[in-house]
Amino acid sequence: MRDSHDAEKRAVAEAALRWVRSGMRLGLGSGSTSHCFIELLGDRVRRGDLRVEGIATSQSSDELARQSGIPLITPRRGLLLDLDIDGADEIAPDLSLIKGSGGALFREKVVARASQYFLVLADSSKQVPQS
Repeated sequence: MRDSHDAEKRAVAEAALRWVRSGMRLGLGSGSTSHCFIELLGDRVRRGDLRVEGIATSQSSDELARQSGIPLITPRRGLLLDLDIDGADEIAPDLSLIKGSGGALFREKVVARASQYFLVLADSSKQVPQS
């Protein structure tokens, strides 16, 4: 079962990469699916396919982005981002979701608010029966 969830996370992360264009400023989310996205984004940055800057919503995402070669932006008042890509904790059938039950909640909300668009990453393990 673990392998199928890992494959789903990778497929979701690859789909999210289709929204990213060179020159964008990105919010880089927290959690396992976001980390998969950061790794794939880093591959594209290192190959020279994409030129982006990011701001991470957690210490672990920050470290992974740095290791992956993604240039990071220093948080500051008035910072505007093009796109924030972050995972959901739960998604109900009506597509309502719970985001941020972990320790990075405050920074996740600040980064999401500074972003023009917010893209939610989720695999089938995030589905719940009701909202």
